[in-house]
Amino acid sequence: MFHGREVQAQFGSAQGRRAARSGWTQAMPKKNTALLRGTFALMAALADVCAITLSAILVGTIYHWIAYGVHGMTENLLQLGLFIALIFVLANVVRQEYAIANYLSLSGHGRRSLFLWNVTFIGALASAFVTKTTADFSRVTFVAFYFFGLAAICATRATIVSFVKASAAAGGVSARRVFLVGFEADMHKFMERYDPWKAGMHIVAASVLRKDGDLREDLALAAASARMMRPDDVFVLVPWSDEATIDACLDAFLRVPASLHLGPERVLDRFVDARIHKIGEIASLNLIGRPLSTLDVLIKRAFDVVAAAGALVLLWPLFLLIALLIKRDSPGPVLFFQRRYGFNQEPFRIAKFRTMSTLDDDRHVKHTSENDERITRIGRWMRRYNIDELPQLLNVLRGEMTLVGPRPHALAHDQQFEQTIALYARRHNVKPGITGWAQVNGFRGGISNDEKIRMRIEHDLFYIDNWTLLLDLRILFLTVFSRKAYRNAF
Repeated sequence: MFHGREVQAQFGSAQGRRAARSGWTQAMPKKNTALLRGTFALMAALADVCAITLSAILVGTIYHWIAYGVHGMTENLLQLGLFIALIFVLANVVRQEYAIANYLSLSGHGRRSLFLWNVTFIGALASAFVTKTTADFSRVTFVAFYFFGLAAICATRATIVSFVKASAAAGGVSARRVFLVGFEADMHKFMERYDPWKAGMHIVAASVLRKDGDLREDLALAAASARMMRPDDVFVLVPWSDEATIDACLDAFLRVPASLHLGPERVLDRFVDARIHKIGEIASLNLIGRPLSTLDVLIKRAFDVVAAAGALVLLWPLFLLIALLIKRDSPGPVLFFQRRYGFNQEPFRIAKFRTMSTLDDDRHVKHTSENDERITRIGRWMRRYNIDELPQLLNVLRGEMTLVGPRPHALAHDQQFEQTIALYARRHNVKPGITGWAQVNGFRGGISNDEKIRMRIEHDLFYIDNWTLLLDLRILFLTVFSRKAYRNAF
């Protein structure tokens, strides 16, 4: 059994040094730790209240000053801000959003904040309609407050997360008090692989099971120590294949008033959203969910058809002009078709305006490079402004592509990257897109090194796991107006 600083002596390394720095926290009584968490939650809630209220006052004051030359009704603006803040904070409290563990990472804050912010405004509008107070505030102020308030909330959350992460890395955040039990080798791997102090975990004690000892005796001692330490969580660090030891650990710790966890297996490191899923009486470990629900697919398809058809009607004069320019610039067809993998790795022929003097479509397709001699004069201009991709609106109407999604690569490149990049094939779990999250973040064009393709895949997978129609609209807007979307265009 090792306590507080004794964990450092047993497991050493950088993790042990962090444990030593935070030894006072690990030995802190549970009631004090709970007080600190409650204080943090209160401060986080107050930060949201301040951000929302100040946004209401600032937006209203600026609007009235510009429109009427006066500072506006500060008292009314303050009431509006406090009312909206109250609804928003209560919604966050119900969902336990102010738990310190949620502030160890920025991931998910934007999505959750947007959802609750929308719920808040719908509730506020309904309340204003019932009380007949909608005329007290201008529509411009209300709309501007919606966007400015959301931005202020996101900025506040990002600031708090940065401080919490820095404190966690230094061993100063006690999000969870954790008791470890398991074999020594597995504890070493857990410490080295996950650096639990960075995740806000504070190891209050570690109970090592002997390989050739009396398991029942070891577990009885460990459970008694856990009841005395009163941790939030107990982690059983035993290989999942060792069912007998796991069963014995579960039996011993079921009587300890703490959350009980099986330690993570290495396979879970690849899947950030793994969770237990039940279908009837059958429980399974769900590693990856469906990218889009049936309703999501229908919504996305309806938007694709309407937007693509409208774009083709509006852009046909541009298509005609480009066709004439291509024919005048170099010999060859106007359109270029190349095989790509689509949804479920089903091949299709992607349509593009021809920008090269060659029409390669085999396993020897070469990546495009800067100053590539194959690119024609008009082709270089079209590539610079993404115009060569416009014929793919036809692929969208045919159902082979979508407006927004991971960009499809040539078949030869797909086969190459699947062998070298983990989770690359997940890109084919959705339809490929004319534009995508990677492209509007500057990860487009030729692939000259492993880092470029890795970052492109990371952005594609983020899009798949976080799809919303609003995200699609944002990407379409950035495709046209963001400088990053035109970066590395050659």
